[in-house]
Amino acid sequence: MTRALYHEDGLHLQFSAPVTDVQGQEVALAATAFYPESGGQSSDVGALSWAGGAARVTHARKDKATGTIWHRLEGDLPPLGAEVTGEVEAAPRWRHTQRHSAEHLLAQAFRRVNPVFEVASVSMTGPECHIDFLGDPAEVHIQAAETLLRGTLGRDDLTLETPMVPEGELASYPLRRESKVGGQVRLVIFRDSAGEYFDVSACGGTHVPRAAMCAPVVVLRSERVRGGQTRVVFMAGEEASEYLSGVYREARALAQSFSVPVEKLSERVEALRADLSAARTEAEMLRRELARHLLTSAPVQGDLSLKTLTLSDPALLMPVLTQVATGEVVAAAEPGGRCGVASGRPDVQAGELLRSALAVTGGKGGGKPDLAQGTTPDAAGFLAAVRGVLGQG
Repeated sequence: MTRALYHEDGLHLQFSAPVTDVQGQEVALAATAFYPESGGQSSDVGALSWAGGAARVTHARKDKATGTIWHRLEGDLPPLGAEVTGEVEAAPRWRHTQRHSAEHLLAQAFRRVNPVFEVASVSMTGPECHIDFLGDPAEVHIQAAETLLRGTLGRDDLTLETPMVPEGELASYPLRRESKVGGQVRLVIFRDSAGEYFDVSACGGTHVPRAAMCAPVVVLRSERVRGGQTRVVFMAGEEASEYLSGVYREARALAQSFSVPVEKLSERVEALRADLSAARTEAEMLRRELARHLLTSAPVQGDLSLKTLTLSDPALLMPVLTQVATGEVVAAAEPGGRCGVASGRPDVQAGELLRSALAVTGGKGGGKPDLAQGTTPDAAGFLAAVRGVLGQG
């Protein structure tokens, strides 16, 4: 079993220990400050050095059966029995620590909003972390939990305690959820200056010494996932601050381009959305009016009242096809290759006519007896093929 120095002092990142085993590109040490990937928290990274050599530690994992922590190295490996000096890379460790503490605290905030919001699973392997909740929290619950935690982190001095507690004594602690391990259980406790517990969880991860050090904790979004669970995606600590700062910079630049303050940006965007919607409605009305004019002015060909149109805009295709008059047949195409047939006659099937014409010019498409659409590499040939199929050429 490897002695877990990260449990004894989570802020001490340098250590020395002998190599106890070597397998492939991994080494085991008698003791280590490298946290092994576990419980949704990523592995620490860093370096090992020894007399005559050094290597980068890219990953650490724990063999649950033996308690041995293995370190995957990039480069040379130290010999068995060698005394190595290890150094955990500080920045990744701190990010992992902030994420994990935020996960505990946010989960507790949800539980205080409603005890039915139980944690099903967690992941903290990237800046965007997530908790999958049971109980189907809605947006109002998410906002309430976020507000509760923001007030707690800003006003209460919650400090960390990590006692090892015999399994038989766990009942005396207000655990947020039942421990999955037995024997000696490591608890992660955040409590205020009055001694009141905020959160108590069985956990082997690394955590900030004071809860406020993982602030801000920001919920980015929520979504439904497997099993009817609700995934709450969040960021915490320095990563959240950096993200929010970037979002604000972009919002400020966008607001300046619209000549409005940031707080008025949403109003400006909504006004532009309304203008765009009105413009689209007007454009659609104008296209239908133009389509009606094109149909009216197009000459009738043959005894089947066929009209063929070459369109300059593909957006005119549907307005033309949906305004065919009773007793007429319309074929239309545009230079880009979109084409279609509409039939106001029971004896002419639009879908069959389209497919017959495409068989001549190439392309694909289909539709119903009254309207069919497709694409073809030869728009002019398509119209000629329609006339030929109907014997109007």
